[in-house]
Amino acid sequence: MTGSEAPPSFRLAYVPGVTPDKWVRIWNERLPDVPLALTQVPAAGAAGVLLDGGADAGLVRLPVDRTLLSAIPLYIETTVVLIPRDHLVTAADEVTVADLADEIVLHPLDDVLGWERLPGRPALERPATTADAVELVAAGIGALLVPLSLARLHHRKDLTYRTVTDAPASGVALSWPEDAHTDLVEDFIGIVRGRTVNSTRGRQPEPARSKDGKQTAGKQTARKQTAGKQTGGARRGTGGSHRGATGGNGKGKGRSGGRGGKPRRP
Repeated sequence: MTGSEAPPSFRLAYVPGVTPDKWVRIWNERLPDVPLALTQVPAAGAAGVLLDGGADAGLVRLPVDRTLLSAIPLYIETTVVLIPRDHLVTAADEVTVADLADEIVLHPLDDVLGWERLPGRPALERPATTADAVELVAAGIGALLVPLSLARLHHRKDLTYRTVTDAPASGVALSWPEDAHTDLVEDFIGIVRGRTVNSTRGRQPEPARSKDGKQTAGKQTARKQTAGKQTGGARRGTGGSHRGATGGNGKGKGRSGGRGGKPRRP
C-alpha cells in the first residue's frame, strides 16, 4: 500500500431506534483492521444517504425503493401507544386502535408507521419530530403510536406504553445500493445473518502464518489435496490389479467365485 492509498473502512448508517451495537462488536472482533464508522440518520433520509454515497450500507426502516436499493429484512417491531402513567389506557396490558378512538393521537412529520387511516382524533397541528410529540404526550396533549424501540429511545419516568395489537408495524432491514455490493458489505451481511467466520457464503479468513511469517494454511491444504490424489490413485491402481488377477488368467480368487474363477455350488 502506497502512502496515497487510504486504509479500508466501512461506513454504516442507522436510523433512530435501531441499536447496531452487537453487530459492531462482532465486526471489530472479525475485522480489527477495518474501522467501522457509525452515522445516525433520519428515517426519511436514510435512502438518500445510501444513494449519495454517504454510507456503504444502512440499517433502515422498510419500505425502500427496491429498484435502487437491495434490502435484507431483519425484524419487525411491535407498535405501542405512548401515554402518561396515570392514563386510563394503562388499566389494560394491550389495546386496539378502536380503544383509542376518543383520544387525540399525535402524528409527527417523521412518523415511520404506514397508516392507511389515522387512529383517534387528529391534533390541530402535526409535531415536527417524534421527540416533539413525546413532549406533547408528557404535557397531556395526546397519545403517540410508535415502534417499541422509539418508545424506549424517548423514555421518560412520567410516561409509559402499551402494545397496540392491530396497528401497522415497522420493519427494519439492512440496505445498500444495488450497484455497490462490495466485499465489506458482504462481510456485514454475514454478521447480521449470524454466519460463522468460516462460513462458505462469506469471505474466507486470511491463511494462518507461522512465527517466521510464512503462510501455513495454504501449505496444509495443498498437502491434503496431494495426499488425497495419491491415495485415490493408489486405490484405482489396486482395483485394476485385482481385476487383472481374477479375470486375466482365471487362477486368482474372485469375490463371488472359488479357485480358478469357478462358481461355488449352491
